[in-house]
Amino acid sequence: MKRTVARELAIQMSFAAASSGVQPGELLDAFFDREHYGSLEAEQELFAEYPDERQMEYIRRLTELTAENRSEIDGFIERYARGWKLERISRTALAVMRCAICEILYMEDIPNAAAINEAVELDKKYDEPDTVAFVNGVLGGFMRGEFPEQAQE
Repeated sequence: MKRTVARELAIQMSFAAASSGVQPGELLDAFFDREHYGSLEAEQELFAEYPDERQMEYIRRLTELTAENRSEIDGFIERYARGWKLERISRTALAVMRCAICEILYMEDIPNAAAINEAVELDKKYDEPDTVAFVNGVLGGFMRGEFPEQAQE
């Protein structure tokens, strides 16, 4: 399984945690139960391969960090989504942006450009082109505003 697939799974878990109110650890344990996960393969190719230990650690870490820091991350999204309230933003786009900003802020082993590029590419699978452009704009604004020296590289 590639990091892109693990990232997409983490985004789905972050989406589910935010939507359901279930604690991330509990949600992850139930979702990645081998029998449950194996039953999903027929539904979607995304679930064709079970994450290995390293990928599972990444998925768990990103999902839990996103949930723990959601208020701060949402503050950044509101700041750079000028004129948009969180309630008006697609829940999928929110999950994508939350995970990307989380990777940038709290996961030093993930290059910032990779976090943004992957987020935009993954959002293309779920949202309309206008929403994808919005996600790209918010994440680009975040980088220019919070990390101006890196945004110029």
